Amino acid sequence: MSRRIIDLIKIKNFKKGITIIKTYGFKVFFSKLFGILRYKSDYKYNAWRKANQVREAELESQRRTEFSYEPTISIIVPTYNTPERFLREMIECVQAQTYTKWELCIADGSTDTKTYPLIETYCEADARIKLKKLDKNYGISGNTNEALAMATGDYVALFDHDDLLTPDALYYVVEALNEPGETGTYDVLYTDEDRISANGKKHMDPFFKPDFSIDFLRTHNYITHFFVVKRTLLDQVGGFDATYDGAQDYDLIFRCTEAAERIKHIPRIVYHWRSHKNSTAGNPESKLYAFEAGKRALEAHLKRQGLEATVSHTDMWGVYDVRYATPGNPLISIIIPNKDHIEDLDKCVQSIYEKSSYREFEFIVVENNSEEQKTFDYYKKMEARHDNFHVVYWKGIFNYSAINNFGAEHAKGDFLLLLNNDTELIAPDSLSRMLGICMREDVGIVGAKLYYPDDTIQHAGVVLGFGGYAGHVFHGYSKDNYGYMLRAVVTNNFSAVTAACLMTKRDVFDSVGGLTEAFVVACNDVDYCLKVRKRQKLVVFCAESEWYHYESKSRGYEDTPEKKKRFDGEVARFRDLWADVVDAGDPYYNPNFSVQYEPFKLKV
Repeated sequence: MSRRIIDLIKIKNFKKGITIIKTYGFKVFFSKLFGILRYKSDYKYNAWRKANQVREAELESQRRTEFSYEPTISIIVPTYNTPERFLREMIECVQAQTYTKWELCIADGSTDTKTYPLIETYCEADARIKLKKLDKNYGISGNTNEALAMATGDYVALFDHDDLLTPDALYYVVEALNEPGETGTYDVLYTDEDRISANGKKHMDPFFKPDFSIDFLRTHNYITHFFVVKRTLLDQVGGFDATYDGAQDYDLIFRCTEAAERIKHIPRIVYHWRSHKNSTAGNPESKLYAFEAGKRALEAHLKRQGLEATVSHTDMWGVYDVRYATPGNPLISIIIPNKDHIEDLDKCVQSIYEKSSYREFEFIVVENNSEEQKTFDYYKKMEARHDNFHVVYWKGIFNYSAINNFGAEHAKGDFLLLLNNDTELIAPDSLSRMLGICMREDVGIVGAKLYYPDDTIQHAGVVLGFGGYAGHVFHGYSKDNYGYMLRAVVTNNFSAVTAACLMTKRDVFDSVGGLTEAFVVACNDVDYCLKVRKRQKLVVFCAESEWYHYESKSRGYEDTPEKKKRFDGEVARFRDLWADVVDAGDPYYNPNFSVQYEPFKLKV
């Protein structure tokens, strides 16, 4: 439903709006509508653009810059009946680049007789512009390959015929290629972008992207523009494939990133994606065929990677749901620390017994100094009733890390699920979803989406840097709020996830020494995630694994002077270990966002 309301806003389809109102009522409609509008307006993008607008003096300085490595960049553009104003603006924005070692390769398949002569006038005035008149329209992939055939540069950049580049776009690409120790080593580079209105006057929907996130890419083409690839790598993987026309760039991005050793994200908006009635940006319904092509491109990518998975469309245009298989259905050991509070524990355990579609699991309840006899009676009852329910006894004082490590010693499974006793499974396939991701070779940790009882978000990923430490993002948002760039509702990568519901491989857990026991209550989950990431394993937030989390029911909140002092001490200890990583900035966030305020707020 939320997707449809956004569609109503973007394409003014009031007929759909009436349907939504009739189905769900005015109250739901307007609460969703105002929530979306408020969330959109919070970015203060216009103020950010004004504060970050490039000045002429800076552009002039760029023009005088001499790089030690100055590659030629071939910008390839297929044109097809491009409106004259769009065409002129596209060519002239390339000519305005402060980095001048470029060539613009245009393959024109237009049926409009005015297009080719117009481009030809630019070619006559600027030898860097190459033009080929096609004898027919070969389709988007075929036309783009014709443009590619003209390219002689060291790097190739993809550019749409009706879009715009900022004058410093190529400068920042080449600056990245000249980073100390990185000269020319990046295989793939991509930038941030926004959308502009048809007349080019209004800027909207900024895409401040994370560094390369394979799981995010498998939900939709978040990279899109501005995409630059080393020519030798492009030759290796081949050009555009007409099989995926409409999503040919999605297919190419997959093939390039699969083969790339070094991928660079440039966190600058240098690309303006023009939104008009015939573009995908302006009206997604204009290219519904592209979304089916994207699905096939994603399926082909997964097959090349040797991953058994099924791909399906979601109710969001161009967004896909990847469900990974769980070959062999391995055992999951669910480790739950507990002290009394058997009502909470039973709700948690019974929700899994009754709802989970995945059945190969065992419970390892780590008893920690309970005082009520009914707790021990409950343990005996459950062990007698279920042969996969086990209680082990931790005699020491409360130490969350040590307790989970102790539980892991008694676990039989190759996969561990660290789970708080104040959680409740919602989605029946939550365990299988997490397991399918965790079984991938490149993954070390999978986190879940957790809600408060009022259906607001408690956890949907953790970003480094907040408070000099880390913080949950999308905290307190409504359950169906998309979050920034859909990241609250699709599976994607984060630097950390909460251990309230965290799955990990047993061998990975053992290889890093489990949870660090110096972190008694706080910081242990983020520390564990960073230890695993240091082993070049991914941390994945699985949006489809949904749970309630009745937070801090068992242990209480950090709301006394003693608890706050302990928390501050553990944060200080965390920074002793990880300050360099935290202060370098979270790769799955974006440096244009502040960590001084709430998440995804621009630095204005």
